[in-house]
Amino acid sequence: MSHLRRPLVLIHGLWDNPRLFNGLISSFNQSDDFIYTPHLPHDFGRTSISKLAIELNHRIINRFDDVTSIDLLGFSMGGLIGRFWLQELEGCKRTKRFFSVGSPQQGTLTAQLIASFMFNGIAEMKLGSKFLCDLNKSKAQLKGVDCVSFYSNWDLMVFPGWRAVLPYGHSQPLPVLTHKGLIKSSKAIRCLKKAILFT
Repeated sequence: MSHLRRPLVLIHGLWDNPRLFNGLISSFNQSDDFIYTPHLPHDFGRTSISKLAIELNHRIINRFDDVTSIDLLGFSMGGLIGRFWLQELEGCKRTKRFFSVGSPQQGTLTAQLIASFMFNGIAEMKLGSKFLCDLNKSKAQLKGVDCVSFYSNWDLMVFPGWRAVLPYGHSQPLPVLTHKGLIKSSKAIRCLKKAILFT
C-alpha cells in the first residue's frame, strides 16, 4: 500500500495542465482529495511567475486550512512558481518538503532570446534574470524545507540540465532523455514516487 503522509500539491509547467500528473497520481493508492493539482494558466508564458504564485497561494488557502502542512512538487516552470510561493508568500511555513522536477532554478539558456515585454514569464527564466537574482537573495527561506531537485542531463528545455538544482537540499539525475520524460516516463515516476513516500 502506498499512502501519502500529508497532502501533495502538484504544480504544472508552461504549456501544460494538471493532466500532466495523471501517471504519477495513479501510482499512489490515495484518494483524489489528498492530491491537489491546481490549473494555473500561463497565457503562453506572458503571465509573470510571481502572479502565478499569488494565484497558487489563493488556491492553497481555499483548499486547506491554516494548520494543514503539505508537500509541494513543481514541474518545469511550476518549480519556480512553487519556490516563489515558498520564499516570498510564506509558503515555507506550512510546507514540509519541496520537490523541484526539471525546473530552471538557476535559469536556462533556452530562454535567453525571449523578449520580456512579450513573454514575461518565460524571460524570468533567463540566466541572471532579475527574478532569479531576487529569489536567490531570499533563498535562506528554503532552509526550513526538505528540498530535492530532480533533473536530466539531456534536458533541452532546462539547459544545461544541472541548472535545474535548488540552492539547498539533495539533487538526483533521472534516467530520461526528454523534459517531459522527467514527469511522465515510468522510470521517472518510480523514482519520484519513492522519494515522495520516503518520509
